[in-house]
Amino acid sequence: MRVGYTTIFQGGGDARDDQRVYADELRLCELAEPLGFEMLWGVEHHFTSYTMCPDPVQFLSYMAGRTKNILLGSGAVILPWHDPVRVAEKVTMLDLMSGGRFIFGMGRGLGRIEFEGLRIPMDESRERFVESAEIVLRALETGVIEADGKYYRIPRRDLRPRPVKSFRDRLYAAAVSPESVRIMADVGAGILINPQKDWEEVSADMRKYREQFRELKGAEAPAPMVTGWVCCDKDPVKARDMAQEYIGGYYESVMSHYELGGRHFESTHGYEYYKRLASFIQNKGSERVVDNFIELQIYGTPEQCYERIVDIRSKVGNDGFNAVCSFSGMSYETAEANMRLFASEVMPRVKELPPVDFAELEVAAS
Repeated sequence: MRVGYTTIFQGGGDARDDQRVYADELRLCELAEPLGFEMLWGVEHHFTSYTMCPDPVQFLSYMAGRTKNILLGSGAVILPWHDPVRVAEKVTMLDLMSGGRFIFGMGRGLGRIEFEGLRIPMDESRERFVESAEIVLRALETGVIEADGKYYRIPRRDLRPRPVKSFRDRLYAAAVSPESVRIMADVGAGILINPQKDWEEVSADMRKYREQFRELKGAEAPAPMVTGWVCCDKDPVKARDMAQEYIGGYYESVMSHYELGGRHFESTHGYEYYKRLASFIQNKGSERVVDNFIELQIYGTPEQCYERIVDIRSKVGNDGFNAVCSFSGMSYETAEANMRLFASEVMPRVKELPPVDFAELEVAAS
């Protein structure tokens, strides 16, 4: 299994602290390749300290010049927020500058504050994503970009520099809801799983995704990748306390940024799953949702962390795991110790895990 490191640049409430967050996160990112991580991932978010990386391609371009071999992944570029021409150009540029190390991850977005600030109607995200994905992916394969769609009308133009390497085997899309999973099968992307619901539910979503992928593409779907929030310590009690403080604190920031308990999902087209989640939070309270999120993540001793990853793999069949080791106000020292212990005592064993046999996975789930 491939193992990557994901940085999210999570800040606090004080804007004066943003520079320190960037300095600390970049120091951790520069440790990723020497520690043996095979991939480095950045995310895209805007306008709050939830995660402060408005341009993952720019961040990864910087890291391309600071590294030699590590793969560079966007987790994800949110297509409805961008001009497809600029996405295709930036992706091509980064891939050429990095020597073909870029993994293109894309998504359709969820935060109302971001859609409003970027002046894109949230109701249009599903259609915009599909239309933009088709334009960008076709351009990356052919070197030519053009469109005459509902949202994007682009005269035929060559991409220069030209793409020189296909993205078909390094294309992923972030998906949580069943609606998004179906869309990602339609565009032919592998799934980036950011756990927010029980792994049994995710397993069911992945079965449907593989079925639809076969139907639409006439081929087997690529194995998904899982991102997990990690709290690793040799003392199980300390690791549990870390999980409560940091993973729990992180999910509270998720609920705040995305307004997960908000009633706006009731009238927003394309976000049916989040309408149901919002109703659950309104009725049951946020504490139960936070506790559930903690239990979906990777915390404990190195052995417990390894066992959690193996259990997830047995349910969803992922061939990659991306660790988030710095978040929710961790000091640099705490984050570095967390990252180093995971890298030295968990990651080597995870890398040895063989590819999942999907036929066996389907039988086990039936």
